[in-house]
Amino acid sequence: MTASISVCVPAYNAARTLEATLRSILDQDVDFDVLVLDNATEDGTADIARSFADPRVRVERNEKVLGIGDNWNKLVGLSTGDLVKIVCADDLLRPGSIESQASVLADTAITLTSARFDVIDEAGEITESGLGIPGLDGWQSPRTLARSIVRRGPADFGPTAAAMFRREHFDRVGGFRGDLVFPMDVDLFVRVSSFGMFFGMSECIAAWRDSDFNLCSRTSSFSKLTDMMRFHHRIAKEYSDLVSMGDVIAGDARLARAALERVSVRSRGLVASVRP
Repeated sequence: MTASISVCVPAYNAARTLEATLRSILDQDVDFDVLVLDNATEDGTADIARSFADPRVRVERNEKVLGIGDNWNKLVGLSTGDLVKIVCADDLLRPGSIESQASVLADTAITLTSARFDVIDEAGEITESGLGIPGLDGWQSPRTLARSIVRRGPADFGPTAAAMFRREHFDRVGGFRGDLVFPMDVDLFVRVSSFGMFFGMSECIAAWRDSDFNLCSRTSSFSKLTDMMRFHHRIAKEYSDLVSMGDVIAGDARLARAALERVSVRSRGLVASVRP
């Protein structure tokens, strides 16, 4: 029996990019449904979503703005597919991506798959290509995946648009944990992967938009660093068979180097600004 697929699109003030995102999804040549959850936006996001005369698209709307964790959990909770793919409303899918990932997950030993991705600018032009899943091509154990995420960080692993997981495992781990905003997706990926194997796909199947209006860009560096550190220690405590203290130390050291680099850059900028 073929597994059903739901593509879930969380949308908050996404009028600038939602049409392109939905077109990239609907151009896929495989059976699936699309669920757009409008997070009480005020910029016409819902109107754009409803403008698609496609029976695969369902649009829901929150009465009030929800935090990212509650919003994404509601979104997946409203979906009906056995397999779930979350595509943020400013990202894009490449042709054939849904079919290729569903084919990978036809093997029930695999709980999660992800792939390489491109980075695009606000105009949709590619600025970087072939990023993601460092050293994770092919079959990988839950431990290898977890260690890589902790040591390398979510930015190196890739966006949710490059991943697909099983709804049953999402439900079993309790969904997203919204107190971890920046690493919220990789925190889920580590937990769902504990039920089986990870498979890394070598092709680029998605594009992440680097813009000044996405959540990542609007989140402070301090918040990202503290969220990541809490993620390291929490996941090591809960999944000590997957993540060791050595992994945590390596991950924390990476964060410390990033913080010091930012302080150094700011200091150099401050010195330059006060020179006569």
